[in-house]
Amino acid sequence: MSENLRVHQLAKKLNVTSKELIKVLKAEGFEVGSHMSVVEDDVAEIIVSHFNEAKPRVSKKASKAPSKTSDAISSDKPGDKTSEVSEETNPAEEISSVVQKGNEVHLKPPIIVKNLAAALDIKPNELIHDLLKQNIFASINQTIDINVAEKICSRRNFVLIAEKREKQVSGTPAESTEISPEELTYDDEFIEQRPPVVAFLGHVDHGKTSLLDKIRKTRVTEKEAGGITQHIGASSIEWKGDAITFIDTPGHEAFTAMRSRGANTTDIVILVVAADDGIMPQSIEAINHAKAANVPIIVAINKIDLPSADSLKILTELQRYELSGEDWGGETGIVEVSAHTGQGIDDLIERIHLEAELLELKANSKLPVKAIVLESQLEQGLGPTINILIKNGTVKAGDSVICGKFAGRVKALLDNQGKRMKSCGPSFAAKVVGLSGLPDSGTILAGCKNEKQAKKLAEERDALWREGYLQPKRQANLEDLYKQIEEDARKELNVVVKTDAQGTSEAVVEILKKLESSKIQMKIIHAGVGSISENDVLLASASDAIVVGFHVRVNAGVNALAKKEGVQIQLYSIIYELAERIKEALTGMLDPEFREEQLGKAEILQVFSMSKSVNKICGCKVNKGIVKVGGKARVYRDDELIYNGVIQSLRRFQDDVKEVKSGFECGIRLDHFNEFDVGDFIDVYEFVEIAPTL
Repeated sequence: MSENLRVHQLAKKLNVTSKELIKVLKAEGFEVGSHMSVVEDDVAEIIVSHFNEAKPRVSKKASKAPSKTSDAISSDKPGDKTSEVSEETNPAEEISSVVQKGNEVHLKPPIIVKNLAAALDIKPNELIHDLLKQNIFASINQTIDINVAEKICSRRNFVLIAEKREKQVSGTPAESTEISPEELTYDDEFIEQRPPVVAFLGHVDHGKTSLLDKIRKTRVTEKEAGGITQHIGASSIEWKGDAITFIDTPGHEAFTAMRSRGANTTDIVILVVAADDGIMPQSIEAINHAKAANVPIIVAINKIDLPSADSLKILTELQRYELSGEDWGGETGIVEVSAHTGQGIDDLIERIHLEAELLELKANSKLPVKAIVLESQLEQGLGPTINILIKNGTVKAGDSVICGKFAGRVKALLDNQGKRMKSCGPSFAAKVVGLSGLPDSGTILAGCKNEKQAKKLAEERDALWREGYLQPKRQANLEDLYKQIEEDARKELNVVVKTDAQGTSEAVVEILKKLESSKIQMKIIHAGVGSISENDVLLASASDAIVVGFHVRVNAGVNALAKKEGVQIQLYSIIYELAERIKEALTGMLDPEFREEQLGKAEILQVFSMSKSVNKICGCKVNKGIVKVGGKARVYRDDELIYNGVIQSLRRFQDDVKEVKSGFECGIRLDHFNEFDVGDFIDVYEFVEIAPTL
């Protein structure tokens, strides 16, 4: 080969997935980090030679999911039947019984390479090499045909006994306890590939909508198989047999609103940056939103066709936000595109496909539906309708569903043109008619056993809501931080910063960073310029943060939203006041510190038994300091510690007293200790709380 290739480029040449190639490289002992790792020429030649010797045939198996197909690699050996190797996808199937009895190896199908290697007591690499000799190309987590496994065992003087696997009812909950439909988990939740869900974020007028429209039109014009399917709330296209779903809802407001309610809607974020403008305030917000959601970012440098386009400037600016392109030694996908001419559109879609391949997105279309509400509205003639994006399972007309405190029976499923659909599966969107009310964006919709269960759950939740039990969760509040520490709520302070100028923003961030210490972390979720908006509050709500404003105002309606979401907004005009208040908050979050302080010492002179009690009292003389009720006490005998507890009561003559000073005698009773002996000593001490420091 004339030049070094990256893993995903070599995988494309070999017609296998990047994930597969990474597994093979690692199995062969080569170090690779990701699909962006460089494969040296000599390494590539070795891998290619393996493929050429094996002459693998890659076939697409029809997936049960309505969205995607799964790969299966198979090889033909002359004179033998085709031995198929398929990627293991069900986590439950990973657990196989591996038993070796004499020269017998007992395994339950499917036979996975790593399990067979373990049964034979050899390294997986050795087994992979044995398979290569049979012209079968497989990685450590793939399954192999039983006939092939039998031959491998036979050559190593073992007999393979394939035991029957107990039947498992597909789609049964993993737990038998009754839990809410939204929280139900299944033993076969992730068995099929699903399309990725992609959101476009970026600064206003940088071309997010135009770029999405161009992608739609391009795919329609090309008239690929299946064409373009436009649904409510999302657009799905087909590319080389695989589907990609794009969220239609614009801006990061909706993106963050869903995440703030625990809904991880988006798999991949496309950050759109205009080549003639550069990184702008909303671009920075979009980056912070995507990072806070832990979603992979692909940068689309748009408007590359303009004479004033400057890609180098964009690439340089991206370095400040830890988004380095491949040519700059990083692993972020950066694609130059033009929504006007269509330049780079295919490259962008291919990059999305590559990222999705590495994410290994899975679902099970046969399970009860779990979906996320994109929008809800009242429509004349239909009543409450909701636009949903399905994350798992399938929703069908007639299904009973629960969504927050609202329930219903799906009277109709509609696409964007108002046409009825019979069903809708993972990563696709639909309009649902039949719910009893309007849930918030980001609320989970889940399938129920029947209408009776759905109505019962809705009534219970509505009652709880009225009583206040389901109100918005507690968020960050400076006055509540001490209480949060007692509840072990967290050990970091998350902050969203808004200032009047970029220079001021950088100065405030620097000051705040200087306040953190090894005991507690200050995390700046976002720092931007301009007034405090609803978007800032939603980001703070999603990240459990406070909003700090310096020389800025709060937009109309934002305080009401902050109150609803439980987010505190702090406004400052003096820098040292800001630093002092935040320092107080950080200090208040620290665990209290205690120092042991000696109080006194007493010698046991006599032991008394109470007539009506099993407890004993020791007659003592206080030799040093004081002893007091509630004080900690250590009992020593011959300089050895025999008890550590608390002084329960003190008595002088017939009176109960709170404390006794040095030189006086008294009776001492300890909690849960009666094994006193004359000559024992009691050391009395207490813990004094001291103010913690950063």
